[in-house]
Amino acid sequence: MANNTTMNAISLKPFATLKKSNDLKIVVVSVLYYASAQFGLWLSFGETKTIPLWPPAGLALALLIILKHRTWPAITIGSLIAVAMVFLHLGITFSFSVVMAMVIIAIGNTLEALFGHFLIRKLIRVRNPFLKTTHVFIFLLVALLMCTLGSGISMLSMWSNHIITSEATISTFSSLWLSNVVSVLIITPFVISWTANFKIEINWQRIVEGIIFIGALALIVMCLQLDTISSTIEKSVPFLIMPFLLWLGFRFNLQTTMTGILIASLLAIYFTLHNEGPFVLNTEANSRLILQVFIGVISISTIILYATVNERTVAQKAIEKFNEQLETKVKERTQELHDEIQMRKKIEEKTRISNSKLRKANIELDNFVYSVSHDLRAPIASVLGLVNLAKKEEDITMMKKYLAMVAESAERQDSFIKDILDLSRNARLEVDSEKIEFEEMINEIFDQLKYSSGDKQILKDIDIRQDVPFSSDKKRLKVIFNNLISNAIRYSNHTDPYIKIDIAVDNVTAKININDNGRGIPKDHLKNVFKMFYRATDDNAGSGLGLYIVKETVDKLRGNVALNSVEKKGTTVNLEIPNLSDN
Repeated sequence: MANNTTMNAISLKPFATLKKSNDLKIVVVSVLYYASAQFGLWLSFGETKTIPLWPPAGLALALLIILKHRTWPAITIGSLIAVAMVFLHLGITFSFSVVMAMVIIAIGNTLEALFGHFLIRKLIRVRNPFLKTTHVFIFLLVALLMCTLGSGISMLSMWSNHIITSEATISTFSSLWLSNVVSVLIITPFVISWTANFKIEINWQRIVEGIIFIGALALIVMCLQLDTISSTIEKSVPFLIMPFLLWLGFRFNLQTTMTGILIASLLAIYFTLHNEGPFVLNTEANSRLILQVFIGVISISTIILYATVNERTVAQKAIEKFNEQLETKVKERTQELHDEIQMRKKIEEKTRISNSKLRKANIELDNFVYSVSHDLRAPIASVLGLVNLAKKEEDITMMKKYLAMVAESAERQDSFIKDILDLSRNARLEVDSEKIEFEEMINEIFDQLKYSSGDKQILKDIDIRQDVPFSSDKKRLKVIFNNLISNAIRYSNHTDPYIKIDIAVDNVTAKININDNGRGIPKDHLKNVFKMFYRATDDNAGSGLGLYIVKETVDKLRGNVALNSVEKKGTTVNLEIPNLSDN
């Protein structure tokens, strides 16, 4: 029901404020060293007064790792005090040789810690050596080597100053070495873990695991109370406790793991000191030895498991992060490929359109060259023939008739050349924009074409609804209107041409409808009327470029044109021209 709650734990760094003052470091470290020594003496056996766990050895290494090597004077001072306490505890009478031995032992303990710190700094190179399996094995090797150095110096110092006999050197060395190694394997990880930054995660899964953990321990305690199996359970405690410690290393953080190991070790020492538990043997030396082996084994085994799990967790997170980054890169690359494909499609589409336009241009160019050569030569041939006839003719009336025909051919050729120029300008020039007054422009065109109808009277009906400004290319609009109006006049079906122009202007377009009462266009020809040089009639009255020019010009203005025609009734042309005005 409740959501997982993760909170930053208060960083337990009691030595963080010591970094600014070396004097304060020395005082605090000396006090801690003394307190740990006092605690170690409290754990000593009653008869032999041997110590199964010497906390100052592990504490000294941890303090050097945390506070760096400059705190070694404090370790020497604390060690000197601790050795004095041990000698008093053993009932040794102080003398010059005893004091010399104390000084050498204190120096040996300092060198032991410095040597261990040096090896960790050179071989592991990280503050916390318990996060990787290889580092844990190296730390174990460091613990064995440094304790060999410190215990060897202490043993030689006591032997050379006649505190111990030659026969006791091996037992003394082994006792010192084991107590120091066990201390380094338990106290050092415990102090380093609790002085590092960490997070406490509280969630229902952790709570349930904690309840099961405590319940299982309670079950073992209850079994110890049963007379039938108590002795067997008591001897099996070392085996029963291991799964719980491994559980801590597998499921919890280093702080919880080391706390569990420390509690299990202290409980084992406590019960053994009171002659209870599975580690009580026939002699205190044997009891101490098996106790130390148990503590060392559970410590190093649990730490190795924790380091292995931590490495797996780190690797899994790295893989997840890599997968996320890879997925992001794949998405980015996919998007890039998609964009590239879209760009290529656009380029291909542009290329296709360009090729289509080129093919169209080539076809039109071929038709254009052929038609232009034919349509330009035909009037000239007609003019030359009429001129030759006029030269031979003596009748003035006939000569005037020939001259009128020459003028008609020249006008036709002039109109054709004008169409070619309009077509060329439309293709070459960019679209211009200026304000358009349709009524003024249309009246101007009608004035220019009023003599083109001969004796016929042009009837016009113009309805312009223009309430907003309209801008477009005026020259092109003139070409469009001129071609459509001139066609309406030219093909007026032997009646007075009637032309109705309806224009509606808004902010977007100008909708233009031009309707006439001409002869119309046969239905079979409607689909081809916008093609170059296409003529719907055989009277040779036009160049076949008029409607083609209209279509090309409207396309240039990005507009639309449609034509509807009924034969012998008339033609309607519908135009939509975009408004280029900034309304």
